[in-house]
Amino acid sequence: MTTTPENITCLALDVDGVLTDGTLTFEPTTRKENKSFHVHDGLGISLWQKAGFNVIIISGRNAQCVSIRANELKINHVIQGSKDKVADLQDVLLEIGATFEQTAFVGDDLGDITLMRRVGYAIAVQSAAEEVIEAAHWTTTKEGGHGAV
Repeated sequence: MTTTPENITCLALDVDGVLTDGTLTFEPTTRKENKSFHVHDGLGISLWQKAGFNVIIISGRNAQCVSIRANELKINHVIQGSKDKVADLQDVLLEIGATFEQTAFVGDDLGDITLMRRVGYAIAVQSAAEEVIEAAHWTTTKEGGHGAV
């Protein structure tokens, strides 16, 4: 299923490798996970939302810093620890009244391909795995974590 970017009303984003460069760091004593987010991504997300569109974060990992960043950006739909991104995204889309065809998904790794094949417009970041780039309708000019979104 392919749609044109003009018909997209919902933007779904992976986290590691898309909103971050994929590097995982942990505080030595608490083992708390830290990630670095690029301000250009935040601006793009904010502009998308101001235009009246939805943003969904969906990640297989679970990190408090993702919740903090999503809260800063007023992203209401955040799924962490997902074991089935297709089913989890479908649940959110039903809640907000959107379809897979109206959704663009930005991914970078092999686990994202199944979801990329379901959405209307699949996007890979420049630093994505080769198989992800092959599955995408479009590839960004920037690497994940460096303003790709």
